[in-house]
This record gives sequence, C-alpha cells and structure tokens, in this order.
Amino acid sequence: MGKKLPCESTQVLEGKIFAVLAYLSILCILPLIFKKNNAFVLQHGKQGLVIFVGEVAVFILHIMLGVWFLRLGIFVLGVLSFIGLMAALKGVYIRLPIVSNIADNIIL
Repeated sequence: MGKKLPCESTQVLEGKIFAVLAYLSILCILPLIFKKNNAFVLQHGKQGLVIFVGEVAVFILHIMLGVWFLRLGIFVLGVLSFIGLMAALKGVYIRLPIVSNIADNIIL
C-alpha cells in the first residue's frame, strides 16, 4: 500500500495516542495543535488533515453528483483512515497513496 518509514521510539511512545486521533475526522486538529514538535505525530496529523478535508469535499460534491459519490468517497477515505490508524497503533508511519503527497506540502 504505502511505504513504511522508521521513527524514533521516544517520539512514537509520546505521540501514539495523538497519532491515532489524527485519523478520527475533525479530531485531526488536536495532534497538529498539541504535538506539532513530534515528527511522528506531525506526519500522521498532516495525513489525517488531508483525509478530513477530503471528507468535507466529498460531502459538498455529493450534492451535485448524487449519493453514490458520497458512499464511494467516504468508503475510500474510510479505508485510508483505517490503514493510517492501524499504522499509528503499530508505531510506524506509512505513506498513504495520494494523501501523503498532498500532506508533504502542508507547512505548519
């Protein structure tokens, strides 16, 4: 799926909870505010933010494109969130397709 990158163990231990929160919809804001100095959390937080913005965009676009677009979009973004969440629980950073490329351009 994506490329796993190693992280320092102290950063992982200190930020695992916040990294998990990054993939839970609007809660992606919390890691970006409270743990932005932790590289492990910051990478997960950026990916979570991209997924959340994608969810909002899917919701807005479904008004024009129909309910099938909402179901498909939320399913795809939900799968990506689940993969990111599982990686955070394992203590690794995984680059999600498309999402990580956008997240790399976010400057906080």
